[in-house]
Formats: sequence, structure tokens, C-alpha cells
Amino acid sequence: MPPVSRPSFGIMTPPQQVAYQDIQRVWREADGVQQIEHAWLFDHLMPIGGDPDGPIFEGWTLLSALAAQTSRLRLGLLVTSNRVRPPALLAKIATTVDIVSDGRLDFGIGVGSRPDIPWARREYDGHGLEYHDTAHAIGSFAEACTVIRRLWTADEPFDFDGEYIKLTGALGNPRPVQRPHPPIMIGGRAASTLRVAAEHADLWNIPGGDIADAVQRSALLDRYCAEIGRDPAAITRSIFLPVSYDQPERTRDAVDEALGAGFGHIVLGLGEPYPVGVARWVAEEIIGSRAEAAPVGV
Repeated sequence: MPPVSRPSFGIMTPPQQVAYQDIQRVWREADGVQQIEHAWLFDHLMPIGGDPDGPIFEGWTLLSALAAQTSRLRLGLLVTSNRVRPPALLAKIATTVDIVSDGRLDFGIGVGSRPDIPWARREYDGHGLEYHDTAHAIGSFAEACTVIRRLWTADEPFDFDGEYIKLTGALGNPRPVQRPHPPIMIGGRAASTLRVAAEHADLWNIPGGDIADAVQRSALLDRYCAEIGRDPAAITRSIFLPVSYDQPERTRDAVDEALGAGFGHIVLGLGEPYPVGVARWVAEEIIGSRAEAAPVGV
């Protein structure tokens, strides 16, 4: 895996089983902590942990509110489910957040929850959303990435006649602040997702835990990049690692292992409820001097 010049660290705050003010507090604090460079929400419509009937917020709406109340953090959803919103609408939503944040959006997107996860169907059925088979999910995901990028960059209206997506007279106006478009983070580990990432991703994220598997998946992404003539180093390798409040040394060890394996974009998952001062605690107890360490993966 190619080395990166300097690792970057962020936090992810699941917007479930908490009040809006709880997330607002953590993000405002993190915006003033230099070691934390990015912050993330997730994209679920029903809780995936704790009380299944507990509170949860819609990700993009909440992200826009937090974008307006921060000034430094890069921000995004880890990751948007392509199953939930039509891609042209999603492109417009993302553009709006990029403008509200003055160009700080990292656009995270993935296929959506796998059907073998017990809670996966519940949130789709509960909101009247279609849940197609894997072939449809992957095919529409690849087309969505193409459509979204084109809506962010096209100067004139265009039609798109795909197998899964059909648009007539599509145009994105205004355009995002970032040019040519916000960085695209694709999340997932399946080979089919990695093929889409090889073509479209600026960052690729994998849920952490099994570093050996993450390294193997990263190598597969390298191979898919080579097949289409793209430099694998053009895609930043990102990993999600849960934070242990009680045993921070375990999290530090996981971070060091990920950095040593070449993952230079670290997203630290915060469990709810969020302790007071958690952003500064993460900077002091988990990140420490690692934010200045360079390079990784060598």
C-alpha cells in the first residue's frame, strides 16, 4: 500500500439514542480541536443500536445544521445509502451542504445495508423504500456515482439513459463550492463495491477491526485500479475504528496498527452517550502526537 504524507483523524457521532444538543455540543467542541480534522454522521432512519424504537435523526438534514455551526471541520456521512434518495436529488442535497459549509463536504456514499443484516430491511420497509436485490443495488450504485459527478460538473442540461437511472434535462445549479466537485468517499468491503470505488472514489473507507482483511481489500482495490489504468495512490485509504472510553489503550493500539498498514485517514467512532469534553479527550488520549507523524504505511 502506498505511504501517505500525514495521517488525518476524525470522529463519527451516531445520531441515535441522543438529543440534538448532545451532537451539537460534540461538534462545536471538535471544531476547536486542531487534531480532529473531520467529523461524520451515519445514514440510518431507524436505530441500529440500543432501543430499536429510540430516537434517531436524518443524516443530511442534521449535517447541514452542523455545517452552519462549524467553520473548520471537514464533514460528511459515513456513508450515505444509495438506496434511500434518488441520485439527482442526493446531488442537490450534497451541493447545498457543500455551499453551507463553504466547501468542507466529503461526500460519503455506499450501496446501502446488506440484506443479511437482521435490521437492514426494517428501516426501508418502515419508510416505504424499495430494497432491491444485490445486482440491482450495485448497478444502480455505479450509475448513481456517474450521475452525481456529472450533475456537479455539467454546464448544460443533459439526459441520462441508464439501465437503472433515467434523467431528462438534468442540471445541477448552483454548483458545489469545491471544484471539480467534493471529494467522493465510497464505503464498503465487497468486491463489487471496490470496482465502483476504483473508478469513482477519492477516498475509500472500510469498517475496521480486522486489519488483515482491510489490507487484503485494499490490495484488491489496487488491482481494480490497475485494470482501468488508474493510480491506486489517488485513492486515500480510510478506516473506521470504534473508541473505547474505558480502555483507551486498546483504541490506541488499533490506530497504530491501522497506520502501520497504510490507512492514513482514521475515523474514530464515538459511542453514545457522549461524555462531556469527549473531543478533547480523544485528541489527548487517542490521537496524541500521531497527527504529526509521517509517513504511515512504511
